[in-house]
Amino acid sequence: MKFNFIDIDKSVLPTAKGRRKGKYRFYEVNGTNYPSVTSVLGVRKKVELQQWRDRIGENVANWEMGRAARRGTATHNLIENYIKGEPLTEKSILPLGLFKLMKPYIDQIQNIHCLETVLYSQKYKLAGQVDCIAEYNGKLSVIDFKTANKERKEEWIDNYFMQCTAYGLMYEEMYNTEIEDIVVIMGGEDGSMVTYVKKKADYIPKLEEVVEDFYKMFNLEYNEQQLS
Repeated sequence: MKFNFIDIDKSVLPTAKGRRKGKYRFYEVNGTNYPSVTSVLGVRKKVELQQWRDRIGENVANWEMGRAARRGTATHNLIENYIKGEPLTEKSILPLGLFKLMKPYIDQIQNIHCLETVLYSQKYKLAGQVDCIAEYNGKLSVIDFKTANKERKEEWIDNYFMQCTAYGLMYEEMYNTEIEDIVVIMGGEDGSMVTYVKKKADYIPKLEEVVEDFYKMFNLEYNEQQLS
């Protein structure tokens, strides 16, 4: 399948790569450091993550997180290869299997505006790299590709919906083009496959609350460091 790419004004896109500074990841855009969306949202799950680490042990937790990260990166690479019409670069069985699970849903994407593109928002003081902004079943959407060990309940993944919402707001701010829908396409190692299509507007209030809480915490941490 050949995908069509929309020619957007790339001059407004930042060239910065994300860099970790202390506990958080930042993107430097025009002299300003914007925290990554994933860093901001990650603070919400900090307690739950630590409970999981305590339950299974630090060594096992580090191994599993590293494995999941490698799985996700490899699967993303395959999806990017496929959309760009390039030869598939990954040969490992697991990411290839996940890609094949997700492929029928990826084929519903067309008229691609962004693919693995860094975006930012001056209004929300956020940045991050969006997986894809394109038409999904004919509607311009933020599209996120996720992998998991097994099918996840919808109430477990509100961070994913807020992450997509943030990218939609960034794109609207940068290009003055409205995006209504957010789409999460998720393949699981257990063979599960699910696609969630949501309205971006439903997640803006919660995202704004999370961003505000993050900056309160970050400013407090910064002030404590300055005093110590």
